[in-house]
Amino acid sequence: MSAHPTGTPAPIAVLSDLIFGARIRAAAAASGIPVALSLIPDRIVEAVRDGARAAFIDLDTRATDPVAVIARIRADPASASTPIVAFASHVRTDLIEAARAAGANRVLARGAFARLLPGLILDPGADG
Repeated sequence: MSAHPTGTPAPIAVLSDLIFGARIRAAAAASGIPVALSLIPDRIVEAVRDGARAAFIDLDTRATDPVAVIARIRADPASASTPIVAFASHVRTDLIEAARAAGANRVLARGAFARLLPGLILDPGADG
């Protein structure tokens, strides 16, 4: 797991949208914090267990089961305090509710996530 020069662990992002991935990497780079991208459930859970500062999970991805990934992270006692910020199209109320039930700390519409991204990179556990 890569870390910020101060030793702060990088967040991990779960998404298959390459354009949105570039947006997340750009926001992270502007903050001086690297971000890892992965669609491999075992790698995601391992990254969080190893101290990722947050998990940003795109609920609309079809390359993996994002709700199952959230549940796996939450099932690991070593990952209980890691902020999970999930995002989806605002019309996907089924996924939004499933992510909340699985243990996501915040579930945002895609537009709100994009707007709040710079702050989420710096402080993924902050409300608002």
